[in-house]
Amino acid sequence: MPATIRVVIADDHPLFRGGVARTLEEYDGNTVVGEGGSAGEAVELVETTMPDVVCLDISMPGGGLEAARIIGSRYPAVRILMLTVSESDDDVLKALQVGASGYALKGIGGDELVDVLRGVAGGASYVSPSLAARILTAMQTPEPANTEVNDLLSTLTKREEQILNLVAKGKSNKEVGNILDIREKTVKHYMTNILQKLQVRNRVEAAMLACERAGKFA
Repeated sequence: MPATIRVVIADDHPLFRGGVARTLEEYDGNTVVGEGGSAGEAVELVETTMPDVVCLDISMPGGGLEAARIIGSRYPAVRILMLTVSESDDDVLKALQVGASGYALKGIGGDELVDVLRGVAGGASYVSPSLAARILTAMQTPEPANTEVNDLLSTLTKREEQILNLVAKGKSNKEVGNILDIREKTVKHYMTNILQKLQVRNRVEAAMLACERAGKFA
């Protein structure tokens, strides 16, 4: 995780956006480098400032999910945190699918928001606890066997399975390294291999595959 976390905030409610900015900057190590009120402004700010994390509202003009899709595809190094009032399972799943690393509800407290932001910046994934159980249940609902997914998962080594299992539980690279007693840099190398083998774009999509076939890593 970078020593100073550079953040862009995009929300069409100026009072809320300003409040989030003030809350984040009250904590050492956070710097808000841009604020916008639409999907287009969010993409432009990310392009010009290249922050560590961009916080997006789903319901802003242009759509937060569309902004997440564009940012996730163009700027994969930028972490995406959805900060919204929507508790729709469909919105959560779509956000994760287009590249978001986190999904937090606007009722979140300041201290917790900062913790979530730092976790996301450090490589962890996050879904608000009130939503996580529903989403996990939805992803684990029995389906016809997906041979392609199982074939991809079967290409992982035992160590890669261990790492993916921990990532699916929301652990950052550093935490995975501490648990498995290996260097954080080594975990990053393993994750690169895992993403390539599973043919996914990021660790959240990899974690979703692990959750979908949770029994495989038991």
